[in-house]
Order: sequence, then C-alpha cells, then structure tokens
Amino acid sequence: MIKASYEILQPANGQSFLFRKFDSFGFDAPYHFHAEYELTYILEGAGKRYVGSHMQNFASGDLVFIGPNLPHCWKLDPDRKAQAQASAIVVQFDGAFLGDDFFNKNELQHIQRLFQKSGSGISFNGETQKVVNQSLLALNREESSFRKLVGLLEILQRLAQSAEYTQLDQNQVIAERSLAEQERINPVFAYLVENFRQPVSLDVAAGIANMTTNAFCKYFKKITRKTFMETIIEYRLNYALQQLVQTDKPISVIAFESGFGDVSHFYKMFKVKMHLSPLNYRKKFISSFDEADDNMMA
Repeated sequence: MIKASYEILQPANGQSFLFRKFDSFGFDAPYHFHAEYELTYILEGAGKRYVGSHMQNFASGDLVFIGPNLPHCWKLDPDRKAQAQASAIVVQFDGAFLGDDFFNKNELQHIQRLFQKSGSGISFNGETQKVVNQSLLALNREESSFRKLVGLLEILQRLAQSAEYTQLDQNQVIAERSLAEQERINPVFAYLVENFRQPVSLDVAAGIANMTTNAFCKYFKKITRKTFMETIIEYRLNYALQQLVQTDKPISVIAFESGFGDVSHFYKMFKVKMHLSPLNYRKKFISSFDEADDNMMA
C-alpha cells in the first residue's frame, strides 16, 4: 500500500544543513515529507510538481520553498526524451539548525515570516528566481562550508523580501491540519499522486485512512473542501492540459492516458473547467504561442 513516506535527513560530516545536487534518480522519490525546510531548484527536467494537495507543471528553473511536514514530490514527464538529463539542487535544513532562537532575532524577522508562509509551499518567479538560481549554482561549486552557510542565509533573506512568488496550496488543505490529521490524509494524497491516471478505488482510499467509505467521503470533503471524485478529476484534467499543449497526441489518447475511461466524459469535464473543447483549447494555445513569436520577431 502506497503511503506518504516520512524521510529522515542526516547532514554529513557534522554540517548543520544538507546541500545536494540530484540527477534523474532523485525524481524517483515518492510523495514524501520531512521535518526540515526544503529549497529546490530544478536545473533540468519537466513534469508535474505535487505540494500538499496542489498539482502544477514544472520545468527547468523551477524554484520552490517548502515548509516542514508538507508532502511533496516532482514527477518527470515520462514522454520526454531528455528525462535522463534531469537534475536539481536541493537544500534542506531544520528550523533550529543555527540554534533554537536564532531566527527569532529582530534582524531575521523577514526570514521568520518566510518560514511561516512556507507551510503551503512557495513558488518563486521573475528576477528573484533568476538571482537565487544563480546563487545556488555558485554555492554548488563552493567548497567552504562557512561560505555555503552565509550564502544560504543571503538566499533566505532574498526570498523573504521578494514579492515575486505564489503560494501553492493556497487553501492550505494540509498545512493547517493537525499532525494526527496529516498522518491520516497524507497517505491518501500519496495514493492519488501515484494512481490518478489509473482506475482509483474509493474503497482503497478509505482503507488507507482506516475509515468506512461513508465516513471517509465526509472527512475528505471536510478536509479538502472538495469531494474525492472532484479531486481525482482535477488531477486528471491538470495532466491532460499539459499533454494538450506539450504533445501532438490525439485527444482520445490523452483522455485515456490522463485516467478517463470514456472520451465523452473527458470532453464534458474539460468543457466545464475550461469553457472550451480540448481541441479548441489546443488550437487557441498554438495560435497564442505563434502570435507571441510573431511579436518577438517584429
């Protein structure tokens, strides 16, 4: 049975935080969580990013800061030929890695607020993303532990003062839950993340939560503000949107690969969400993309 696995992190050689570069194998990590903060910069690769109950496309340059015990994972697009080239820089640290009260100091109040916002996951963009990504690349080459530590603090301050960000799980479906509720709901989302493109069983999900199906349906709606089926359809449509704009696969193939067992049902759900048919959505995206290219060349 798939669960949101708890990861125990151990900094090496007496260091107070982890700074690592992962190759494509790092993307094989399941939907997981840990007690540490995490800053992830995607060097190469594209696919789907899952943070809490939030699902979104990611590509090279993606920069995300995640708070403690917030489940997450990055899944590479299986259709991309460059998948083997995927890599990421990941920094992980405990909130007290410099002492219990270090970040409570007045000079670090901005970073403290950054920590508070990170409970729902934060995606950075714009100039902040470019500058911080370059700083992480430089730190990856840095051999001095002291300079890496100072560099990390400078990066956190830059992120803390930036307005170029989006909070991911904006409803804070998981972030606001008690530890006991997280332990119950996290494995359910892990099951969805790994299986939404296949037939998903309500009985299995309820069993993971150790509840009857009726009790589970009420509990899931209370926690997520959506029904179990609405959440599954949202995941499937999100995946289909990516396939429509990034591939030339037939609509019927995309429908089945996204987890819809019936093409007409896919069309119906897609139009409810996007107010366009899948084919017209693809055409509109291609025409807007071509128009942007023409403007750049003008």
